This record gives sequence, C-alpha cells and structure tokens, in this order.
Amino acid sequence: MSPTAPVEQFSGAMTLLRECVGGMAGERLLIVSEPQGSGFYDDAAPRITAAAGRALNMRVYQTQSDCFLASAEDTSTLMETLKGFDHIVFFSRVGDQIRFSDDSDMPSSTMCYTLDLESLNSPFGTACYFGMCEIKKVIDAAFIQAEHVRLSCPMGTTYEGRPDWGLQATLNPALKNNEAKDVRIKRFPMLISQPVPSKGLSGKIALSRFLVGTGSQYYEPYHLPLKSTVFAHVANNRISHFEGSPEEVLRVEQHYEHVSSKFDIDPLFVHSWHAGIHPGCHFQPLAETDIMRWSGSAFGNPRILHFHTCGDYAPGEISWNILDPTIWIDDVPVWENGQLFPERLPNSAEALDSHPHLVELYKHPYREVGLVA
Repeated sequence: MSPTAPVEQFSGAMTLLRECVGGMAGERLLIVSEPQGSGFYDDAAPRITAAAGRALNMRVYQTQSDCFLASAEDTSTLMETLKGFDHIVFFSRVGDQIRFSDDSDMPSSTMCYTLDLESLNSPFGTACYFGMCEIKKVIDAAFIQAEHVRLSCPMGTTYEGRPDWGLQATLNPALKNNEAKDVRIKRFPMLISQPVPSKGLSGKIALSRFLVGTGSQYYEPYHLPLKSTVFAHVANNRISHFEGSPEEVLRVEQHYEHVSSKFDIDPLFVHSWHAGIHPGCHFQPLAETDIMRWSGSAFGNPRILHFHTCGDYAPGEISWNILDPTIWIDDVPVWENGQLFPERLPNSAEALDSHPHLVELYKHPYREVGLVA
C-alpha cells in the first residue's frame, strides 16, 4: 500500500481480492478497466485495487478494454488477452458480456459491480463476501425446493406458480443439490440470487418507468421511457399480450420487434427473473439521469426485481424492473415491499449467526436505488 494512503481506501479492494478473488502472493492478477473518461466506472476503483494487489505481493498487470464487445471477433481477441493469468478482475462491462462464456480455459475471473471508489469502500463492497454467498445459497435452495412462489408490487404485478426447473436441471444436474454456478465469472459483490425460471408461473407484470437492456448486447435505443404503466401478460415462458394505453402498448411492441430483429431472437420469450439480495447496494442519482450505470449496478438492491426477456436465454436483451416487490416462497414473504428478510427462510440461522454484521445490514438496508416510489 502507499504509505500516504488511508487504510480505509483499501478496505473494499482487500475484501474483493482476499475473499472473492482468493488471490495469493506471487499469483498473476490482471485488472481490466474501461478507457479513462468512459463515464461508467471511475478510475480510482481499479487503481486502488491494483495497489491492494501489490500490497498482497501479487504480480499485478493492468489493461484497458473496449466498453462493449460488438462482434465475435472482439470476444475472441479479449479471450486471448486473458490467457496466462491466474486471476482476472473486470472493472469493465465486457466482463458482463462474457459472464455466460463456456470457455473452460478462462482463468478465475471476477466481474465488479462497484462502479466507483465510494461504492467499493461502502458496505456494498466491504460486507463479508463469504457471508453473502452463504445467504445466496440459502435463498437459492428455497426457490429450488418451493412448491409455490408468488410476486406482487405496488404497481399491480400479480404473478405466481411453481417454478419448473426441469430444463435447467437437465442441463446442470448440480441444481438438484443447490451446487450450480449460474455463470462462469464470479460476481463481486454477491448481489443477486440465481435466476428463477419463468416456466411454471403466470400472471401480469407491471412495466413502469422504462424498459432497459440487460448488458448482454448493446443497441440503440438502449432504454425505452414509459409514459404510463403497461402490463405484460405472461404464461410460462411466453408473453401473450401487453395491456395499457394503445399508444404505449404500440411503443413497447415496436421496441420488442426492433431489438428481436436486430439479434434474430424470439421477442416474446420470458426466460427467468430474480431479485437483489445485497442490503448495501445503492444508487444515489435518479436512474433516468444515467440509465447505463443504473442498469449495471442497482439491480443488486432487494428493492429491485428484474426479468430477463426477449430471447430464450439469460439474461435476454430487455429487462423489466419491478420496484419494491413482495415475494412469497411457500406463503412466507421473504421479500416484503422491497426489504429482504433472510431470517424467514429455513436453514438460514447458521449463515446469519456466523455473520452478525450482515444481520445488522439487513435490519438497516440502503434504500437509495435511483427510483422514486
């Protein structure tokens, strides 16, 4: 560490490198960041992380990537760059784009959702990573074993059923034992539960404020402001129709047609959904003032639940974001008006008893998510 830098500046970076990355002295660490001034990440978070890595006697290397991968050739070039390192840390959106990569030769990799130094050193970045992973495992198990799940929100969402894990379990048998890794690249912080399949559930989802992309691909316009609430009627994995003012319904339908035709995907497919689990996740500005940054981080707060739609894969290309959901798992309101109560889940006591600081954070969560109720 720099002898003049306050120790507090390194707290989040040390949590990242020690607990999530698992970096050891002598290992080769590559930090991938976006070009200076790109406006998504600040420059301080990757710089401080590099300094923390050197303090741990890791062999630290830094490189810049494009903000987005626009082609298969771009992806191939990036994957070549990653070879030869023990660990990769992404302060770059390209990490999100390759999260679902099936490249078995990819080094241990971590995608960071702490967009600036304030976020990295806040409870979002410093809360025990191991503890958050334990809580995620408890939540995932509850969804996998659930006989009935129900969602609602203040805007009128009503959606329920029994999630059908059949396809995911076929592709990944570890699901049955709650051992599945839903993506190859680790997330830091651990901010979201495993996606719950839409198959088996039905109802209507209130779409308010805007539609926005998922980070899988980038396109224009990346988000569609909504002047009034539109309801998406969904049965299993299909949108049957949209309901609302004729003008807004037409705009939504045209947006889906535009995005699906660009990528040659199924516009009406609803793949899955999940809600944020990290009570330290926060986003101060209004989402509409910086929709790209908002969509890349705020989803980890329990006040936000999002769906993966437009495309028969996760994360799809268009997300629906639901504010202040209530989620019942077998008639237990585990999320209630946007607050997560992990203690209401069976088998949660061991994880919570081991991490009293997380218990306090869940009792007093951050509520700033860039959206006005």
